[in-house]
Amino acid sequence: MDWLSAVQQLRHEGQPGVLVTVIEVRGHAPRDAGAKMVVSRDHCWGSVGGGNLEATAVARARALISSGAIEPEVLELQLNPHTHTEHGRQCCGGVVRLLLEPLAVRPVVALFGVGHVGYELARILSRLPIQLLLVDSRAEQLDRVRLADVIDGAAEVAIFHTLLGEQILEQLPRGAHVVIMTHDHAEDYALCDAALRLRQPLGGIGLIGSSVKWTRFQAQLAAAGHSPEAIGRITCPIGQPGITGKDPAVIAVAVAAALIQMLGSKAGAAVPL
Repeated sequence: MDWLSAVQQLRHEGQPGVLVTVIEVRGHAPRDAGAKMVVSRDHCWGSVGGGNLEATAVARARALISSGAIEPEVLELQLNPHTHTEHGRQCCGGVVRLLLEPLAVRPVVALFGVGHVGYELARILSRLPIQLLLVDSRAEQLDRVRLADVIDGAAEVAIFHTLLGEQILEQLPRGAHVVIMTHDHAEDYALCDAALRLRQPLGGIGLIGSSVKWTRFQAQLAAAGHSPEAIGRITCPIGQPGITGKDPAVIAVAVAAALIQMLGSKAGAAVPL
């Protein structure tokens, strides 16, 4: 896989990475300026020269990933037998400067139910640089003509017609945000139950509904074996406090506002969906 395909794969999977580029070579070096390598948490694609040079670049790239850094940095390495590093010596005799660019991870929002409110919410979210998953058991709600203005936004939109939304939940990456607003309360409950059973932690779980609906769901989830702490991970009702109204567009604005606040917060921060 070449470096460009690797970048696209990481973006599709919602995984962080670092693009490493040789930006300057003075003297002799294994690779010329322009050579590139992509580094993820556990894989590398391409090469900037091997040996100590590459091992140092990979270690630094993974440190950037671990720290959540977003700013690029330049790393200069001298390749001579007198320079000893953690990864050994290289005696090419040159000096190499590397540019390390963290690859931004697009947040993932999975919207279960694309009815009146879901459609309005999808329209708003589609204008953001995110991965937007639209899931519905009703094929007519996912008609591409109906969703034309959603698909034509800045978001990377994926559409899933399935009777079992739980199957999509299981495929979500770590930190994905889930919004549950289907046409069927039984379907809503099944998704809430499945979301709490996932091994990978989600960024947030939001459920549309009244206080009566949520009281009933809490009792059902407790009877199914979920702890109060687990049930507390679900936010219901959803939306930004202070934005009131029952019009689908108003509800969508309130939910989008809460989501945007969450997407802009630090990982792990508890922000109501």
